Amino acid sequence: MAAYQLPPLPQPLAVFDHTTARQTQTLVIKEKLLDNFDIKDLNGAPWMRVEAKLATVRGRKKFFDSRGGYLFDITKEPLHLHTTFSLKDQNKREIMEVKSNFSPTFTTAQGRAVSLTMKGNWLDTSADIVEDTTGAVAARIDRKVFNAREALLGQQTYHLTVAPGVDVALLVAMCICLDEKQNEGQGGTCSIL
Repeated sequence: MAAYQLPPLPQPLAVFDHTTARQTQTLVIKEKLLDNFDIKDLNGAPWMRVEAKLATVRGRKKFFDSRGGYLFDITKEPLHLHTTFSLKDQNKREIMEVKSNFSPTFTTAQGRAVSLTMKGNWLDTSADIVEDTTGAVAARIDRKVFNAREALLGQQTYHLTVAPGVDVALLVAMCICLDEKQNEGQGGTCSIL
C-alpha cells in the first residue's frame, strides 16, 4: 500500500503526547483471534496492542502502547439508544466517546473540545476523519479487501494514516470501535457525508 501524506493540523489533537504523530504515520491495524488487535507501522514495528477481556459484559478492551504501558479501556456503554463506546483511563475518567454515527468527541491535553466526523464509507474502501472546526483531515482509514482466511475467521485488516499532531491512540481506538460496531451486525454505512 502506498503511504498517503497528510499535512499537519493547525492545532494538535492529542490527549497523550507520546502517542502523537510527529509526521504522517501509516499504521496497520490487524484483528487477531479472540478480538485482540496488533497495531504496527508499515515496516512491521509494533506501535500498540489491544487485548480483549472476554468475560466482560461490555466487551472491554485494554489499550497498551509499544512499551507495554497501559493507556485506556474501550467499553461498549449499556442503556444507550444507539451504540456508544467510551474510552476511559485507569481512574475511570472518560477520555473520548464514540457514538454509532462515528463522530467522536474528546478534550485535548490543552483543554480544547474536539469533534471529528467520518466522511466516506469505510465499509467499501476508505473514509477521511475530519476535524469539524477546521475541516482538516486528521486521518484516513482504508479497509483492506479481506482474504478468505479473514472472512472465515471474522478478522479484518485496516490501514490508518494519521496527520502530524494527531493522537494515534485515539484514532486507532476509533477504528476498533468501527470494527466492533460492524461485528455486532448493526453495521452498514457509517456517517456517509
